[in-house]
Amino acid sequence: MSKTKGTLGSELLLLLIKITLIVVVFAALFTFLFGAMRYPEPAMAPAIKDGDLVLFYRYGANSYLPRDAVVLEHDGQQQVRRIVATADDVVDITVEGLVINGALQQEPEIYMKTERYQEGIDFPLTVPEGEVFVLGDRRAGATDSRIYGCVRTEEISGKVITVIRRRSI
Repeated sequence: MSKTKGTLGSELLLLLIKITLIVVVFAALFTFLFGAMRYPEPAMAPAIKDGDLVLFYRYGANSYLPRDAVVLEHDGQQQVRRIVATADDVVDITVEGLVINGALQQEPEIYMKTERYQEGIDFPLTVPEGEVFVLGDRRAGATDSRIYGCVRTEEISGKVITVIRRRSI
């Protein structure tokens, strides 16, 4: 009997150690390598909707490309925005729409026309080195680079890797 109790106690201790190790590994991964956020606004619809869970990769600051969705912080709140231009690109918004380096952009995933805001930055704009120009997918009313200008890559928390539809949770 005592041998069985000792074995059961050691098995429970081993199980507790394994569970603790798994929790520590997941906590480390989601603290340093990955991030997660509940998206609080409609500015990226339909790709990312209000209430969705967004998972992002924290590293890779030198590999941001146009069309990447990134997590950044503006006015103390995290936002998800899409990169439309990188360093040395010339961005303009005309009556035809978004123009990058003189070419009108065809954006099949964008369902609204890109327009200038009355307030905000002046166009055309050349994106400085180490910065990107970001826009929300739902262009009307989105707070993005049309308002606050280019974003330094150091201010970007990470690149979106997946979106999990998570409504009413």
